[in-house]
Amino acid sequence: MEFVLYLVLGACAGVLAGLFGVGGGMIIVPVLVFSFTAQGVDPGILTHLAVGTSLATIIFTSINSVREHHRKGAVRWPVFVWMAVGILIGSGLGSMTAAAIQGPMLQKIIGVFAILVATQMGLDLKPKASREVPGKPGLTLAGGVIGWASAIFGIGGGSLTVPFLTWRSVPIQQAVATSAACGLPIAAASALSFMALGWNNPGLPPYSFGFIYLPALVGIAATSMLFARFGARLAHRLSPRLLKRLFALLLLSVGLNFLI
Repeated sequence: MEFVLYLVLGACAGVLAGLFGVGGGMIIVPVLVFSFTAQGVDPGILTHLAVGTSLATIIFTSINSVREHHRKGAVRWPVFVWMAVGILIGSGLGSMTAAAIQGPMLQKIIGVFAILVATQMGLDLKPKASREVPGKPGLTLAGGVIGWASAIFGIGGGSLTVPFLTWRSVPIQQAVATSAACGLPIAAASALSFMALGWNNPGLPPYSFGFIYLPALVGIAATSMLFARFGARLAHRLSPRLLKRLFALLLLSVGLNFLI
């Protein structure tokens, strides 16, 4: 039954990612926290295990997304390269930051972030294109900040990268595509860091590789890659505004639950 839950979670995360353009980590992390709590995982590490596992699943979901965006010629690869330099450094630092934060406090931080994202989506707040794309140092610095924050929240960084690139006058289609490409190094670097930081932790459940829980990783990755395409197709048939508001309510409830 536990593995079936992860298959269903992967399908839901994939559909939601395709529908809303937000990485499945915003859904995966809260559900894994609840699942690990029910399994009796050590409260001191279950949030770290949820974040690390979420980041590992994003590696697999990002691959299909990046290939599709690249096929359409939408990825700004020069922008990606210099952001990726900062992302690799920031992701490692973010993982160490998250590991140093106690589990209950980490949940509250994630809860606040979920509420902020819910507010942005519910009110459809978007930055106006007001500046040009920065140079190599600016892109590297931005990548470092985004990688650091994404590693803490267990996300692929889309909710941070897309607004940044849009603000820097990158067309929205290219911003989304480049953000998807940035999600891969974020997930890979962060997941490896969480694996190393949690290695041999005595509170980990069986089949864990550091702060990555293998059964959840396999189950979620298996279905999320398939259902992300379904979500993208469904997005063209439903009202984007209504969908965003419904998802915002879901994130708001998740965030409030973490804070209470």
